[in-house]
Amino acid sequence: MRIPLLAIVALGAFLGTAAAPASAQTYGTGFPVCLQSYGRFSHIDCSYASIGQCQASASGRAAQCITNPYYGGGSRARQRRYRYAY
Repeated sequence: MRIPLLAIVALGAFLGTAAAPASAQTYGTGFPVCLQSYGRFSHIDCSYASIGQCQASASGRAAQCITNPYYGGGSRARQRRYRYAY
């Protein structure tokens, strides 16, 4: 009686971890355009500098180009401005 009960508990623990939700996909912040592909393995790839570059990759595939909502702008750091009291 103990062995079947232990097997059921172990199987339930295994299925609980296997059925856990996948980690959320994040957008990259370094490029302004993302390629969103559809199908069995859908994903979003934010590594395109322009819509034209993305459209060349999306051509012939079940995919579309979208603007990156989390694009951080250029790679230049903002300059800090100081106010001096004289």
